[in-house]
Amino acid sequence: MADPTRQVLLDIYRRLYDAYGPQGWWPGGSAFEVVVGAVLTQAAAWTNVEKAIDNLKAAGVLSPRGILETPLDDLARLVHPAGYYRAKARKLKAFVEMLFERHGGDLDRLFALPAPELRRELLATHGIGPETADAVILYAAGWPCFVIDAYTRRVFGRLGLAPARDEYASWQALFEGALPPDVALYNEYHALIDRHAKTFCRKEPLCGQCVLRQVCPTGRRGAA
Repeated sequence: MADPTRQVLLDIYRRLYDAYGPQGWWPGGSAFEVVVGAVLTQAAAWTNVEKAIDNLKAAGVLSPRGILETPLDDLARLVHPAGYYRAKARKLKAFVEMLFERHGGDLDRLFALPAPELRRELLATHGIGPETADAVILYAAGWPCFVIDAYTRRVFGRLGLAPARDEYASWQALFEGALPPDVALYNEYHALIDRHAKTFCRKEPLCGQCVLRQVCPTGRRGAA
C-alpha cells in the first residue's frame, strides 16, 4: 500500500510545478559560487546577494584562494549589499579556511565526502547552520538533502502537514522519509515552495487566489 504522506507530498509538488513551472535553482555559475550564495543569502533578498557576488567577481576574488587572501575588511566591503556584511565576511573566511586546512583548498575533495560526513564538516564550520549546510549539500555538492526554511514551515504548517515537533530535523525527516532520495526532485521542490510562499502563501496569505487552496484547510477557511 502506498505511503499516504508520499502521495500527498507528490500531489502538492505536482500542483506547484503545474502552476509555476521549473525554477532553475540554484543560481550560480560554479559550485563555489553556490556556496558563497548560500552563506550570503542568510537574512537577505537574492537581488542583494547578486550584487555582493558581482562585487566579488569584479574584484577577481570569487574563488577559495581569492576569499582566503582578501583582508577581512576588504571582503566585508565587497559583500556589503547582502547585509550583516562583517559577520558574513567572517563566515566566508571560516569556510575557505576549513577548505584549505582539511582539503587542500579543493572543493571536489570536500564534496566527495559521504553526505552525512560532509554535513558534519559543514556544521562544524563557523556560521554554517543546518539550512545553509543542506543548501550547500543539495545545490553545490549534488547530494539528496531536503532543505528546510521558514517558507517550508509556513506553507506546510498551513497545509496541516507539520511534524509533531517543530524542529529542523523533524521537518526534514517528514520530507526525506516520504519522498525518494532524488536530487532533482528536492532541488525543484524547495525552489517551488519558496516561490509559492512569496507569491500566495505570504505572512498575510492570498488564499482566494492560492493554487493549493483545494488541498489546504487554512486556504479553504481563508477563502470562505
